[in-house]
Amino acid sequence: MKLMNKILRYEIHNTIRNKWVIIYAFFFFFVGYALFAFSGDVNKAYISLMNIVLIIIPIVSLIFGSIYLYNSREFVEMMLSQPIDRKSLFLGIYFGTTIPLSLSWAAGIFIPYLLFAKNYQQFDGLIMLIIIGTALSFVFTAIAFLISIRQDDKAKGLGFSLMIWLLLAVIYDGLILLVVYFFEDYPLEKVMIGLSITNPIDLARIIFLIKFNISALMGYTGAVFQNFFGSMLGIFISIFFLLIWIVVPIFLSTKSFSKKDF
Repeated sequence: MKLMNKILRYEIHNTIRNKWVIIYAFFFFFVGYALFAFSGDVNKAYISLMNIVLIIIPIVSLIFGSIYLYNSREFVEMMLSQPIDRKSLFLGIYFGTTIPLSLSWAAGIFIPYLLFAKNYQQFDGLIMLIIIGTALSFVFTAIAFLISIRQDDKAKGLGFSLMIWLLLAVIYDGLILLVVYFFEDYPLEKVMIGLSITNPIDLARIIFLIKFNISALMGYTGAVFQNFFGSMLGIFISIFFLLIWIVVPIFLSTKSFSKKDF
């Protein structure tokens, strides 16, 4: 535990100084500033931010996580030359990367909210948005680490990361429409719930939209989720499976890291 804490502090300090993390924070600051300052409605600003979060956070986490771990190979090899626990080393690097990345984007939207939200209305919505974005950061950074550990070639690893983002953020919705179109005569409710579980981005969207009860924006999977489970139960089930999406990639990454010959 002491070793992991030392590595965690070192990695947090190292990641915070990264210029891309700073740019990441300023990006969300300017987006949040524009939305909170000019939308006139906090809820509308949240919806716009949600759409940006679901696209930007996964791809940034995948690309930044992959590049960071590839660039840390020499540091990893140097640390592994010492009699240290591999699990502690990996978790220290992972959390030392993910925590600053999460704090960076969260601060970027939290500061504009404090500046422009009247009487701090709908603060629970902001907290929900921060939780969702943080969860996505943890999920996709873990996936990026898993790819980087199992694929030694940097170009191929980054290619796999981009393919996963395209599949989950872009192609997934088209596949859902195809399934609904070709099997419209069959009961698809349980199938849609199963498909939504396979996509952490869809789970994040469902949690947010059920929380705000925005049925018009839920899409097919979100509407099915709400109708099948109800509002609160739907949120809890979505959060549970989103946590699964965090735990499983971390577990697989830790296992692969422990066995990998650097």
